[in-house]
Amino acid sequence: MARASEEMGGVLKCPTGIKGLDEITMGGLPRGRPTLVCGGAGCGKTLMGMEFIIRGITEFGEPGVYMPFEETSEELADNVASLGMNVRELIRQNKLAIDYVHIERHQIEETGEYDLEGLFVRLAAAIDGVGAKRVVLDTVEALFAALPNPAIVRAELRRLFRWLKEKKVTAIITGEKGQNQLTRHGLEEYVSDCVIFLDHRVDGQVATRRLRIVKYRGSLHGTNEYPTFIGEEGLSILPISQIGLDYPVTNERVSTGIEALDEMFGARGYYKASSVLITGSAGTGKSSISAAFADGACRRGQKALYFSFEESPEQIVRNMASIGFDLGKWVKKGLLKFHVSRPTEYGLEAHLVRLHQAVEEFKPSAAVIDPVTSMTSMGDPQQIKAMLTRLIDYLKMQGITTVFTSLTRGGSPIEVTEAMVSSLMDTWVVLQNVGVDGERHLMIYVLKSRGMSHSSKVRRFLLTDDGIKILNAEDNEGKQNG
Repeated sequence: MARASEEMGGVLKCPTGIKGLDEITMGGLPRGRPTLVCGGAGCGKTLMGMEFIIRGITEFGEPGVYMPFEETSEELADNVASLGMNVRELIRQNKLAIDYVHIERHQIEETGEYDLEGLFVRLAAAIDGVGAKRVVLDTVEALFAALPNPAIVRAELRRLFRWLKEKKVTAIITGEKGQNQLTRHGLEEYVSDCVIFLDHRVDGQVATRRLRIVKYRGSLHGTNEYPTFIGEEGLSILPISQIGLDYPVTNERVSTGIEALDEMFGARGYYKASSVLITGSAGTGKSSISAAFADGACRRGQKALYFSFEESPEQIVRNMASIGFDLGKWVKKGLLKFHVSRPTEYGLEAHLVRLHQAVEEFKPSAAVIDPVTSMTSMGDPQQIKAMLTRLIDYLKMQGITTVFTSLTRGGSPIEVTEAMVSSLMDTWVVLQNVGVDGERHLMIYVLKSRGMSHSSKVRRFLLTDDGIKILNAEDNEGKQNG
């Protein structure tokens, strides 16, 4: 991307290596220029700076200097070690320099002679010592904590940014969020080429992180708020603007895992990479039909990813074994992987990022989201629908056939979903529990299936020791399991 920018006469880009950030910035941060990263406590400013430096060394061969004003070298090394970043080894290899600058408020006196000359000398020595191409200063407030005169602050900040440009290093400078403005001084955003705002908010006792690019001189960039997540591999940003309606389609079909259900779709099953919704009240067999789909994919030698928000993997394996699906053997063979979490464990954005990470790591051909209605506790309906839209588009983009289950509450219309996502689905299968002659019968029918002919009949089905048996429309015999 940097080469393309150079040919077009645009801003040269410095790739960060941070997941999602390079897509949002159309190639990375402005090379040879300073970038301001601001936000409140705990939003990930220090982590972004450290990851920018370390990934620059390990992935792009660009040595770096990290100058903290609040944490020592040892503290930084310990803090990022859990994310797989070996700071001490990079220092030993002379690829990374960390110069901790300790500043006491009472040591700073506001005079006409006040300047950053001493800082420039130390920083220049560190840059020359490792041949640095990247620099991080964390945080800028520590330099001006005792200066009430904004004119001096602004003048010195301008000089700092100009000095960094003259050194031709790509720099990140972090700043704390102000009361009613991006930063405490409200001045830094006017003297930097790129401004990134990180936000850490708590809503309904659930914390979420988001990122927004406030400005980027001379470059196109994403303008939305982007879900951000700190995981085992560092910072991840979900570039939602890269997801849309331009995913490929195919006429290829995949089995539902139940032969009689395949027949209801012209004996061929679902379209590959389609989204399938299975709805019904409690006890109608939604999870069972989803498990049959996952089992069928594994029997074909394909990988299946099972997301569960209500049951543990052990419980799912045990329950499905009672109706003839040995999911445990597929887990052992590495064809089936469970990803379980409570809906309230994370915010919507964190769940979305984790789902993306699980897909990228496992690379499945089939997926199950069971149940999607558990997400109604994570936010308001508009937020939930937006999150599920992004998820559906992403899974389609990856060519993954996905089955979503949705609970229909007692007394609710059968053909209305609580998560309000039916319009996003390609295929909708409805399950019912109907009372007939003093007995409850499980019924199944296809409400819609875009782009294919399908059965319009309502058929009874049984959960047996040997699997799921869908009876002919006129057959009312059979014994239910459980």
